[in-house]
Amino acid sequence: MCQQGRDATTAFSRHGLSRAGSEKHRGGLVLYGRGMTVTVSTMFIPSTIPTSRSASIRDALGLEVRNDVASGEFRWVTVGAPGRTSTSSCSRPLGGLSQAEGDALLALVTKGSLQVAIFKSDDLDTTFEKVRASGAEVLQEPVSQPWGARDCAFRDPSGNMVRIAQA
Repeated sequence: MCQQGRDATTAFSRHGLSRAGSEKHRGGLVLYGRGMTVTVSTMFIPSTIPTSRSASIRDALGLEVRNDVASGEFRWVTVGAPGRTSTSSCSRPLGGLSQAEGDALLALVTKGSLQVAIFKSDDLDTTFEKVRASGAEVLQEPVSQPWGARDCAFRDPSGNMVRIAQA
């Protein structure tokens, strides 16, 4: 690395910034440079059944329904944690896609090939037991991962892998 590159890296490090100029903060909040704050607003989870049938994991995680919208055959359900503004929307994967693209995505969802959501819990063991008791398919019991996270994994009723990490 040239001297100029080392000096720039040192300057970023001194200010707690990455080379992209962003600083990560606890709770999913990211600050970019000066005066710009970015948080997660909505995460879309493809679902073959965005209805009350998928309520077991939602209820075990303590998420509340914020919206349940139907438009013809298309439907989406938006959920979020009480007191938080970020949400997850579950919908059939055809919204805005061609039939062929939607069918391809739906096939991946049904096979469980997509990892779509990672939730955090301040008590992973209790959360794991609540979700297991809801009847969700357990893919991985709580374990400490080599990269430092402690988490577990389930398959939701649509086949998606949902992970829950210790906060």
